[in-house]
Amino acid sequence: MEPFKRWTLIAAVLGSGIVFLDSTVVNVALPEMGRDLESSFFGVLESQSYVYYGYLLTLSALLILAGALSDYYGRRRLFTYGLAGFGVTSILCGLAPNMDLLIVARMLQGAAGAILVPGSLAILTTTFSGEEQGRAFGVWAGASALTAILGPPLGGALVAYISWRAVFLINIPLVAIALAATYRHMPESKDESAGGRFDWTGAFVVAVALAGLTFGVIRGQAEEWAKPTGYISLAFGAAALVAFPIMMKRKDHPLVPLDLFKSRNFTVTNISTFLIYGALYVSFQYQALFLIGTIGYNELAYGLAGLLGPLFLVFLSTRMGALAARLGPRWFMTVGPALMALGLLWFVRFPKTSDPWVAELNDLGSFVPPSGYWTDIFPALAVFGIGLAIMVAPLTSALMRSVPPAHSGVASAINNAISRIGPQLGGALLFVAATASFYGTLGEIAPSVDTSVPEVRAEVTPFNPAPAEAQPSVKEAVGQASTDAFHLTALAAALLCAAGAAINAVGIRNEELHDHDPEAVLVE
Repeated sequence: MEPFKRWTLIAAVLGSGIVFLDSTVVNVALPEMGRDLESSFFGVLESQSYVYYGYLLTLSALLILAGALSDYYGRRRLFTYGLAGFGVTSILCGLAPNMDLLIVARMLQGAAGAILVPGSLAILTTTFSGEEQGRAFGVWAGASALTAILGPPLGGALVAYISWRAVFLINIPLVAIALAATYRHMPESKDESAGGRFDWTGAFVVAVALAGLTFGVIRGQAEEWAKPTGYISLAFGAAALVAFPIMMKRKDHPLVPLDLFKSRNFTVTNISTFLIYGALYVSFQYQALFLIGTIGYNELAYGLAGLLGPLFLVFLSTRMGALAARLGPRWFMTVGPALMALGLLWFVRFPKTSDPWVAELNDLGSFVPPSGYWTDIFPALAVFGIGLAIMVAPLTSALMRSVPPAHSGVASAINNAISRIGPQLGGALLFVAATASFYGTLGEIAPSVDTSVPEVRAEVTPFNPAPAEAQPSVKEAVGQASTDAFHLTALAAALLCAAGAAINAVGIRNEELHDHDPEAVLVE
């Protein structure tokens, strides 16, 4: 690999990696931030949630705009701006004197991150080709998984031994390395056929659509869909989303060329992304809730158990990406989600909370895995993780090779937006279903627990232990209701993965791939 390609890969991986890292590393630092900083406008818990969700909101809302800007003005140029912006906003976050300024800085940080994620994939697409490109996508996917693994433990160590401010300041050396590599080695590339003025009207409409949908889901779940705020935001977002393609069809130089969707592979990959990443969101969220809240794992034990899937992704992604580039992505994108579905179905047979090994787990203080771990949790996580590793890099390769390199930035941004917002919408629906399942089962097993009373409903919640003073029969009923709700979420996630596998098997064509000479699209 030529030196400029190696350094370009390093810059792209670091640029997207810090975005993924900051999506997870902050979580464990939120309580310490709440104790250290005050807000003039929000309560402690509310301000902590805005620190987390404000970042995700601007990141999701601006992805497509950022991808289109990269194609139009130059990917290296915008990537440099994104790195600089992420570095500056990380410093602002690390030095914030109060919670209100921290929230603003986090939203600005998310906006800078929106440039880096689609930009990094577009840069890899225009720099590499063939099997070498598949390996590059595999490295990118593995590094993304690694940052997800490192986020919580790294955040915990920084908070424990230095300060919560180090959670943000740790980005600075990473940004510096990426900036140096970008400035010295990364070639410029852009859409040379782009003409006319940039479509700022379309950019505004798509930003409203994505922001409305993202905020609606966030706010709706926070209010348990009991207030109209989430519904109103979702309605605004949906209206803007419907209007957007109509606007694009009427423009000579649209923000998103609708011709992209004439590519069968591009359309199919985005549909399967919606389904499979919806399953990822659901499975990760509810596995954590169930194993920690119901079964009794502590955070460390759950973190160790959850390493299995991401580790497969780290070690296998590069190989899978190279094989998919050589053989075509179709069967990788079929077998991978199918295995993920099988792993999730294994969770559907998870034992009831009154079974002996579950009691043994609680007695062991949630750290030493009991014998049942190897039959009821490990196989599910292993099969799911192998399937994930088989699928991720080939899916990325299929997406980026299904469109002309000139539109790689906006194509990557569309897929990233779908992978973030689609799962949140599906997760919101499943949240309602899981909650209904929990209270329905509880009402059948323990009719004495009247969850229509607000005080009772506030104490007896899905995936959390019953109050200490509750009767043993009530505690067992709460555990059983949570187990049934978990079975429902695992089954739903398995069906989503199976649907994604079926769509890929029928829809993906190995022959519909764009290959190119990277030098042909580089700007001197």
